[in-house]
Amino acid sequence: MKIRLITIAALVAATPAAAQSIQYRGASGVQYRSEADTGAVARAAKALTADPKNVDKILALGLAQAGIRQYREAIATFTRGLAIAPKNALLLRWRGHRHLSIREFAKAGADLEAGTRIDPSIYGLWYHLGIVRFIKGDFTGAAAAFAKGQPIAPDAGELKGSTDWLWMSLSRAGRGTEAKAMLDRHPDSLKIDNAYHQRIRLYRGEITAEQVLTPADTAGVQVATLAFGLGNWYLVKGDTARAKEWFRKSVAAKDGWPGFGFIASERELARLH
Repeated sequence: MKIRLITIAALVAATPAAAQSIQYRGASGVQYRSEADTGAVARAAKALTADPKNVDKILALGLAQAGIRQYREAIATFTRGLAIAPKNALLLRWRGHRHLSIREFAKAGADLEAGTRIDPSIYGLWYHLGIVRFIKGDFTGAAAAFAKGQPIAPDAGELKGSTDWLWMSLSRAGRGTEAKAMLDRHPDSLKIDNAYHQRIRLYRGEITAEQVLTPADTAGVQVATLAFGLGNWYLVKGDTARAKEWFRKSVAAKDGWPGFGFIASERELARLH
């Protein structure tokens, strides 16, 4: 094991900074790649070489890889960790998340489900399980997962996210009255200004659809997230044509390809084709 990890660390150190691996190919053949390592991956790999069975260092390497969109490499790292600690719910949480990033939905769901059985107190397991179920069209199951995650959200941003996705899940499951009642309780009372906050303002009628995406929203993931929210909102309202317009805008934000809005928009367009 030690020899193999030394080899991996050496390869990481020897890889040119500009090298970028293919992570995902879209239906149209577009290739989406990782970013260049600026040193974080190399440092984490070196630290792991010195202590190859340390699960915390395995997690650190996987997170560093994911930080530069090396999702396939991160999956391999978390898998090595699970060979050492097969009941580690955090490893399952992160591997499931990264299977989701590269559209391996069945594997993502299996990891996240397994993780919730080991440690149901981990917010990220429920949140990402909800995303997987939503993308697969299981809106009732998605709502159940987000309802589990919402009360244990670790910060204001995650609370906005789980509240947003819970509203969408309930709405798509035909439970609009419950969705409205949930928002009326203001469970997302912690203040933060992010894409989910902007979408929730739309759901509550505080802003119009035209005000959701602003000139300041230029980052790929931000655009993909906001555009998907608008598409879903129109779909809930029964306006399929405008929904498709916004889903297309979401997937046109090429740099936003790992974002859940981008992934969900891909699936919605496939269903509406």
